[in-house]
Amino acid sequence: MRSLPYFCRGQVVRGFGRGSKQLGIPTANFPDQVVDNLPADVSTGIYYGWASVGSGDVHKMVVSIGWNPYYKNMKKSMETHIIHTFEEDFYGEILSVAIVGYLRPEKNFDSLESLISAIQGDIEEAKKRLDLPEYLKLKDDNFFQVPKSKIMNGH
Repeated sequence: MRSLPYFCRGQVVRGFGRGSKQLGIPTANFPDQVVDNLPADVSTGIYYGWASVGSGDVHKMVVSIGWNPYYKNMKKSMETHIIHTFEEDFYGEILSVAIVGYLRPEKNFDSLESLISAIQGDIEEAKKRLDLPEYLKLKDDNFFQVPKSKIMNGH
């Protein structure tokens, strides 16, 4: 995919409410306009990269782009799981992500357990790949240096 790395940011909006509750894997969701503006060659699937909330630290992440076949979504979504424990929700904050690599296509699963297992495998694979020098350097990209005046809620 020629568009990688791909950098985008947007305000965190409420999603379907499944990430934390059903999967135990919290996700931050982008508004439709961010999803609709993805480059044409960024196909649906599971990707990995870097993310930050507001002016906070940059963390490893995985992101699902697509229709979530297990849940039969009618609308394409972009759900980011930041590999970090946050003490509280950050709806309304600015999420900045750098998508640097592709893990796998999205697919359907025959059970919730197999979906959770696949996501956990994606997270472990992303952690390993992001330690490679060509991806690690993107953690310090100027994209993540958001001016304080652009941060909402003083974070």
